[in-house]
Amino acid sequence: MFAGDQDIEHAVMELASFLPEPLRPLARVAYNYRWSWTTDGAAMFEAIDPERWVRCGRNPRRLLSETPPSMLARACADAGFVGWVSRIAAELALDAARPCCEGAIRAAHPVAFCCSEFAVHGSLPIYSGGLGVLAGDILKEASDLALPMVGIGLMYRTGYFHQRIDVTGYQHEYWLDADPERLPCVKVTAADGRPVTVVVPIDEESVTAQVWRVDVGRVPLYLLDTDLPVNSQRGRWITSRLYEGNRAIRLAQYAVLGVGGVRAVRALGIEPAVYHLNEGHPALGVFELLARAQALTPGASAREAAWQQVREQVVFTTHTPVPAGNETYQRTEVLTMLGRIADLVGEREHFLALGRIDPANPNQPMGMNALALRASRHANAVSQRHGQVARAMWQPLFPGRAVQEVPITHITNGVHVPSWLRGPMRALLDRYLGEDWLRRADQSATWAPVQDIPGAELWAARCAARAQLVDMIARRATSDRLRRGEPLDYAEAIGSGFDPMRLTIGFARRLATYKRLHLVALLPQRALALIGGTQPVQFVFAGKAHPDDLAAKDVVRQVFALKNAPSVAGRAAFLEDYDLTLAAQLVAGCDVWVNLPRPPNEASGTSGMKSCLGGGLQLSVLDGWWAEAFDGSNGWAINGDVIDDTQAQDQRDAHALFDLLEQEVVPMFHERDAQGVPQRWVSMMRRSLLTNGPRFSATRMLRDYADQVYRRN
Repeated sequence: MFAGDQDIEHAVMELASFLPEPLRPLARVAYNYRWSWTTDGAAMFEAIDPERWVRCGRNPRRLLSETPPSMLARACADAGFVGWVSRIAAELALDAARPCCEGAIRAAHPVAFCCSEFAVHGSLPIYSGGLGVLAGDILKEASDLALPMVGIGLMYRTGYFHQRIDVTGYQHEYWLDADPERLPCVKVTAADGRPVTVVVPIDEESVTAQVWRVDVGRVPLYLLDTDLPVNSQRGRWITSRLYEGNRAIRLAQYAVLGVGGVRAVRALGIEPAVYHLNEGHPALGVFELLARAQALTPGASAREAAWQQVREQVVFTTHTPVPAGNETYQRTEVLTMLGRIADLVGEREHFLALGRIDPANPNQPMGMNALALRASRHANAVSQRHGQVARAMWQPLFPGRAVQEVPITHITNGVHVPSWLRGPMRALLDRYLGEDWLRRADQSATWAPVQDIPGAELWAARCAARAQLVDMIARRATSDRLRRGEPLDYAEAIGSGFDPMRLTIGFARRLATYKRLHLVALLPQRALALIGGTQPVQFVFAGKAHPDDLAAKDVVRQVFALKNAPSVAGRAAFLEDYDLTLAAQLVAGCDVWVNLPRPPNEASGTSGMKSCLGGGLQLSVLDGWWAEAFDGSNGWAINGDVIDDTQAQDQRDAHALFDLLEQEVVPMFHERDAQGVPQRWVSMMRRSLLTNGPRFSATRMLRDYADQVYRRN
């Protein structure tokens, strides 16, 4: 039982009251995102009203609230659909009834997983990229494993930005309000019926935050929201935008997430066994824990004991080796916004010192990641190579220790298989891997039957997935082009130009400059020769640059500079407004997934892991996860050695990219047997599934966290 159970129940009953009797089980399904990774859960809601489902942003609560009674009545009259509803509802109820998997973590003392963003589903717009996708996958996997966990985050009222590209390739941003009252979530109330709130001291204001609950299978996700009339306009704005550009507001967000998050956990009656800080954003919560520990053990001599008590409660995962991701703040910035939080632990200088690399240097800035590392009993990076980079990066925090002795381990990321494996490949693997195989997705033996799947069947699944993707690209890219005012012949070229049987290469991710999308345009003649050659390929791109990252925005313009060349209009597309829904379609349908980070800046990366599940093959720099996944037979690799001259490194890697595409990828794709099957390509697909499927599943990842991190030695 968790806080908010009764609030969820009341919301379910209210929604059910508007539905015809046979469809009332849909209300309970709609209020738990478990439907989103049930095999045909989304298809069930879509079947009610396909057009409205899309217009509602695939939000089941809105769909059921806005569908006309006549359409609901039609669904009721369909015995097959009513049976479908009953089956999904029963499946979710059975899942919820499973006992907890108790070990190091018990139901009475769950993991409190704290993160600034969670990508649970596209209808809940509180995420931007990989950090949130990983956080969402961890909550889902915790549900599947019945591992006791609660999520702690922020309810962003306008979320992350939406993207439009103009005819020059320049990115423009806009934001849309997300009304929580229309989302499948509830305000958590106390016994007296009033909303549960906490107060966080920020600058001179005591900011009040209420708590929303979203159910992610068996895991409740609690989201703090400051958009309340009791707060000032600035206070209300704190939880408006994800990764707000204003530095003072970002500090305020960290205070609400960290200090407010710990206070909310206490107000909700939850006693976590451990707080897992997923990146440094929630790190200020350690001061709330420290204040409480000091209150229980007063006296100056007890400070160190209180600090050690706090460290026993906290673990930390660092996600970025890029300096921009390890933001620091000057003394005046910190004390202006967080001075009263500093007062919680008695001394402002002590507060600042805990977040500095050198605690004794008052001129150094304070950083959340340094604070999190210092405050945690365990810290880990998210791939083997990232662990090496992180130990070197943070060695100054541990004076007297050699780099290899810095206490940062690694647990390589994984992906939630039921969320990302879909379509034809899901159907094929369900048929060959046995009943309930997803619960054993981390075991090599589970995937062993892939070896026996006939090549023709693997290839048929790959072609069917590609055809679905091409159909989506044709519709979406044409719409994007018309919206930005492109000439009609250019706008419509994608519809006839993209071919469901042509080699399809994808590049989609957050458009930070180190991701190096520009390498595709660095050698324009070779790129155009691939697109327009005798064995042409087609490219699909997608991604967002942070609104303040002008260099990343310029990368898209470099790619757009090629758009008027012959054949490009019909064989290359940039899809706007990259989000969770689009990502799932791309990783399921692309034949080759390209990843070109400048090493060693890729902490892990997970999009390639998702591509592997759909039978996609990887062409990636040996950095992040691919540095430990590539075995010479399960994809293609570009040298991951570091060169200080970044221009020379870019030239080297661009040539390597096109060498592989021209000399290996394209010929292998077109090498067919008498039945039209590219047997060498299919063998590589098979090898990729066998090696990457179990090793990079979230099942393996979360079991590693449970065994190596959450458990106290």
